[in-house]
Amino acid sequence: MKHTRSAIFVTAALLLAGCAQFERNTPQAAVDDDAICRAQGERGSSPYVACMKDRDAAASRGGNERIERAHRNLAEDMLNNRR
Repeated sequence: MKHTRSAIFVTAALLLAGCAQFERNTPQAAVDDDAICRAQGERGSSPYVACMKDRDAAASRGGNERIERAHRNLAEDMLNNRR
């Protein structure tokens, strides 16, 4: 009986942790990009398309930098904290 409760508790904790991780990785609201670019022009206009393209390129660059920094930190941790 005691082991069953522990197993249920651990399972519930893992499921909630998975949900929390999923929420953290959701992309920033795309509505903000649309609202910002609508100030440049109507949807489909050249300034609007250029604005969306620039914002998409900036978001892509930011993601790569974050990934590279995470890899670099992991490599340093592996070298400095040998177990």
